[in-house]
Amino acid sequence: MNNHQRFMQRCYELAELAAREGESPVGSVIVKDGVIIGEAYEKSRQLKDITRHAETLAILDARQRGRNLEGVTMYTNVEPCILCSYVIRHHKIGHVVFVKYSGELGGTVEPFNVLTASCFNSWGLPPVITQVSERGL
Repeated sequence: MNNHQRFMQRCYELAELAAREGESPVGSVIVKDGVIIGEAYEKSRQLKDITRHAETLAILDARQRGRNLEGVTMYTNVEPCILCSYVIRHHKIGHVVFVKYSGELGGTVEPFNVLTASCFNSWGLPPVITQVSERGL
């Protein structure tokens, strides 16, 4: 099992927890030096707060543990949305790996490609984006 498989498997486990709670089935983990330093699953409906996506909560989890996120890798089973993309860029996450595209609200899709646009000077370079196939996991 390679790293993508290992960490994406954890995303799917977290997504299953979200689904059991009536949430969108999204899970996210943040990895530094091969170790998960933050993780979460979708809780928007449960907490009645649209900002409580898996990615933002995983970032909060890592930050609450005192972790610097610059250059880390985020795994999530679904492409980060525009909102999550802003938070990812703000924390200078270096690599984002996902399986399924989100459609028109995804952070890699023009005209609101916050995750991939290189025109935001204050954030520096966008993260490396890797879209992996479910079959390859």
